[in-house]
Amino acid sequence: MTAHNWTYDADIGVFKNHFMSNELLLTSLGACKIVPFTRPFPGVGNTVKGKGETINIMHLEELDDPTTTQLSEDTRIPIDKLNLGNRTVTLVEWGRGVEYKNLAEQLSKFKPSDYLQKALMRQMERALDTTAAAAFKHTDVKICFIPTSLTGGTFDTDGTPSSTATANLTFDHMGVLADYIAGNIHTQPFEGDDYIMLSCRKTLRGLKQDTLWQNVHLYLQKGDLFFKGEVGKAENIRCIQVDREAAISNTAGASTVLGEAIVFGDEAVGYAEAESPQLYANPNYQDDFGRSKAVAWRGIYVYGSVWASADDGKAKIIRITSA
Repeated sequence: MTAHNWTYDADIGVFKNHFMSNELLLTSLGACKIVPFTRPFPGVGNTVKGKGETINIMHLEELDDPTTTQLSEDTRIPIDKLNLGNRTVTLVEWGRGVEYKNLAEQLSKFKPSDYLQKALMRQMERALDTTAAAAFKHTDVKICFIPTSLTGGTFDTDGTPSSTATANLTFDHMGVLADYIAGNIHTQPFEGDDYIMLSCRKTLRGLKQDTLWQNVHLYLQKGDLFFKGEVGKAENIRCIQVDREAAISNTAGASTVLGEAIVFGDEAVGYAEAESPQLYANPNYQDDFGRSKAVAWRGIYVYGSVWASADDGKAKIIRITSA
């Protein structure tokens, strides 16, 4: 998403500390593990106006493959009709703030204005990651994989897992997932030839102990992109560990052996903004001659899966989960 700014509300106009804005961009976005895997919704651009607006995400339906594309000399080129699909998402306002007293600012050894900024940055980072994670795990993501043995499992394609997972994820499962996402639903890889998995600790534990597990230094070369939280690779799926359970839970449904995880390729989750997340300061929060102050962050944005289908060529995400 775009840069976070510390902004001062004024009666007329807005004052911004641009040096602080640069710092916030580096620290807040750099702390997120899930947000970097989202992309702007295609075709939305800067047309978004405000809270409550519904955005139409248009996409081209895949062209059918004819029996043959061969032409004869007297045959005109056959022309197929253009078919468009549509998906809607609605912008929502988000935010949170903290109040402090001018007396504390003047007399305390530790100034509230010094540490509240960092606390709000950390809260905003967690909120963004949690919101992005919810889009990856939403029932709009139709394909679910439930491990039911050490080597296999069940695929559900209606967005709701139908059975309880009885095994944790293994390297054999990663092969099943890699084959399914590339060969069954033909999802384009996220980076190069690789797909991405966001996972909790429990789900990754069995993979890390497998002899086929590749540590990061074995496959990344100098100059390659390293994702925050990346811990290794199985098959052609790069794995990112997310330790915060509010985003990716260490428990999946009623299962006692599996936690949440998501495998995805390109065009997985998108976002749109009417107002990018920013930090605001109000030096006269309750109009008491500057005695009560407040700082807050707020933004108007939405995260959502780009597609809401289990069809071949449309589905881009597989949820590893349990009923």
